[in-house]
Amino acid sequence: MNLSAQITKRFREVHFGGNWTWSNLKDQLSDISWEEATTQIYSLNTIVTLTYHINYYVDAVIKVFRGGPLESKDEHSFTHPPINCQEDWDKLRAKVFTDAEKFADLLEKLPEKIYEEDFTDKKYGDYYRNIHGIIEHTHYHLGQIAILKKIIRQKK
Repeated sequence: MNLSAQITKRFREVHFGGNWTWSNLKDQLSDISWEEATTQIYSLNTIVTLTYHINYYVDAVIKVFRGGPLESKDEHSFTHPPINCQEDWDKLRAKVFTDAEKFADLLEKLPEKIYEEDFTDKKYGDYYRNIHGIIEHTHYHLGQIAILKKIIRQKK
């Protein structure tokens, strides 16, 4: 298996399952209602906010993979559209998983030599660092989502 295929496998696993932690975004989000997703616990981010935040960077990198500029701004990464009903929440989740598939499909086609190249700008490091950063970022917030879900359900 080449490097792109291996990295793509790790990306898909954190989104869709099969990693050694047995936790993935699709399973964690599958049974969360919009009311649970928007429940504020202390001053922590909501599940909706974390879900949007994870995908914000995936969406930004898809555009880079397609030859566009990196246009993301950290200050916008937590600012999601309002989630006022189950349909809003379902649309966000669908976008997350559609974008994950797009990202994985594009990632799998990357030539190995690109991993050593600067990711849009030298200040961001190379492609390898940034792609693994996306995977690590997803694992990090996935853990937060899992904990929030347990807290919300214990409070019911």
